[in-house]
Amino acid sequence: MAGGAAAPLRVLVDMDGVLSDFEGGLLRGFVASYPGEPHVELAQRKGFSALDQYRSLREDLGEKIASVYESPGFFLSLQPIPGATEAMHEMIQMPNTEVFICTSPIRKYEYCVAEKYRWVAKHLGPQFVERLILTRDKTVVSADLLFDDKDTIKGVEPNPSWEHILFSCCHNKHLKLQPSQRRLESWADDWKAILESKRSK
Repeated sequence: MAGGAAAPLRVLVDMDGVLSDFEGGLLRGFVASYPGEPHVELAQRKGFSALDQYRSLREDLGEKIASVYESPGFFLSLQPIPGATEAMHEMIQMPNTEVFICTSPIRKYEYCVAEKYRWVAKHLGPQFVERLILTRDKTVVSADLLFDDKDTIKGVEPNPSWEHILFSCCHNKHLKLQPSQRRLESWADDWKAILESKRSK
């Protein structure tokens, strides 16, 4: 930014599938709760909505998979994605960088919302609890970058301020991106280069 100090780079990081292993936890929970039912292995997961994919197998399986992530303790029990907590602590220490967690609670939010706060406190600490944004519409949140495993993010703002970096997850690995789109395969990859390339624009 000419004529003064550069504005801080503001980064939003999704939670489920980016910081916490939603898909792994969901599969384990489903198999434990419904051991005799058909299930979708992670390698066969396609499409953001597990509910839709299970429903396509058999109508009642949609209700059963939903019962897993709507149950008490589910979100709190999720394991961190490898490298996620380390990356977040490193990112928040970077000069001229603002980091927030931006996550969408499920519609049956009775347990989900409180457990997301508790998960962040447990795995990332109190400084990130203060940086937790819960919203059903991420397009209205102003930032430079959004790391998110959902391939299409829509809302009331047709042109969000952030660039969406697709974080690789089992359900989106098969997708081919447009030349202008960027993907982060894992936290072991060079996420810092994405931040610096955005900062230099």
